[in-house]
Amino acid sequence: MEQDPDVPARVREVIAAAGVTQREFARRVVMDPSKLSRSLGGTRRFTAAELARIADEGGVDAGWLLGARGRAPAPGPSARPASGAPPEGRPLQIVRETVRLIAEHGFHAVRVQDIAQACATSTAAIHYHFPGRADLLEAAVRWCMDEDTARRAARVADAADAAEELRQLIDLQIPRTPRQRDQWSVWLDLWAEAARSTDIGRLHADYYRQWRATVADVIRRGVAQGAFRPVAPDAAALHLTALIDGLATQVLASTGAPEAEGTSADAMHAALLAHVAATLTPPSP
Repeated sequence: MEQDPDVPARVREVIAAAGVTQREFARRVVMDPSKLSRSLGGTRRFTAAELARIADEGGVDAGWLLGARGRAPAPGPSARPASGAPPEGRPLQIVRETVRLIAEHGFHAVRVQDIAQACATSTAAIHYHFPGRADLLEAAVRWCMDEDTARRAARVADAADAAEELRQLIDLQIPRTPRQRDQWSVWLDLWAEAARSTDIGRLHADYYRQWRATVADVIRRGVAQGAFRPVAPDAAALHLTALIDGLATQVLASTGAPEAEGTSADAMHAALLAHVAATLTPPSP
């Protein structure tokens, strides 16, 4: 069945009424920004689940998006979740609860019924927004990635130089808070799933490519500023991010067990700073 050619225009109306950027709207509906862009441009069809999430976030009828009569978005930045949905919108509530449950029990132990119960809704409502378990895992991972990216941008905005920016990035990777530990737990499930799933593997590869590029860019600027030694930024970023992953895995694996030497969050932080001092910080004159 062909999609109504006016659907992209109606989605644009919803985004305009929300009063946010296209990228921010994609984050709110847990959608790949590039897919949203292609769908708005007419080179890709919106899926039914994507339109359901867009309707939920915009507070409009899904039928209206498809061309039937129904509630259209109010003019101006005043879109609200549909009646009966939580203030944050049903899709984001589902994703946040999915992240929490994955962190606590692992993806393959979490049932759709568990997510529905946590959201005080039905399994049909979950499937309406996310048809399958793979959709839920991808949405949960994408939400974690978006949150991580936004948190990094906010944290390093006021850094005085590249050396301080790198310290801030390292601080954000230490699994100290429950939220940080939850996200790291989801990453661990992601790595295992990426080995079996092409789609999740691609998402994993894209994220790590961006993350390493971010670290390499900081190191490159630090070299130019004289804050770091004249190293190869890409290789240095690969080594540092690999060390972060390995140490974080050990910290999480030791949770609830008698603390072994070097497996605490503080020990991880100290080891990373020591690595930076040994490989990047210029020697004292």
